[in-house]
Amino acid sequence: MKSIFVFSLLAALSTLSWAQEASCNTAAAEKKLAGGAKNAFLKKCEKDAAAQCEAAAAERKLAGAAKNSHIKKCMKEAVGEAS
Repeated sequence: MKSIFVFSLLAALSTLSWAQEASCNTAAAEKKLAGGAKNAFLKKCEKDAAAQCEAAAAERKLAGAAKNSHIKKCMKEAVGEAS
């Protein structure tokens, strides 16, 4: 019971901290990037986000369809809407 509570708390905190970060597209717009600078920034941002999503899935010990679904949702949130 105690371990379930700790796991739930850690999951909530990691989700909360991720939600506070700006998406890649939002961050690029705030920095007023354009052209090659924007493309380079987005590429790096997406690569970093993919690593974070993979790490979160591994931390939660997800596999198969659950892992794929988590990573897809995580990446969608991280990258944000195209601007």
